[in-house]
Amino acid sequence: MFTFLKAQTASLVASAVDFLVTILAVELLGLWYVAGTVVGTVSGGITHFSLGRNWVFKASDKTIPAQAVKYFLVWNGSLILNASGVYVITHYGGVNYVYSKILTSLLVGIFYNYFIQKRYVFK
Repeated sequence: MFTFLKAQTASLVASAVDFLVTILAVELLGLWYVAGTVVGTVSGGITHFSLGRNWVFKASDKTIPAQAVKYFLVWNGSLILNASGVYVITHYGGVNYVYSKILTSLLVGIFYNYFIQKRYVFK
């Protein structure tokens, strides 16, 4: 249970980075909201990998390249799910991209990222 709570804390920190970068990319740089989502997701992914490896799963005794390849594979799925979810909810649901991103991030984080990282990436 403690690992799950640490994983959720790491996800919140990574999500904060993700959201901040996304909003800055869209609002200040004028990127399309899907492109901003991708840039934010990349930033959050780098943050999350570091926290997951060193703090949540304490897997720093394993090689970075092996974990990074596994993480990258899982993260690509996460990126596709996040970008697609934000697009579908924003475009077809008429919801602001920030709210779409919140909903999508929660669903992907709980039902996809945690379990795959625990059982595959950092085991």
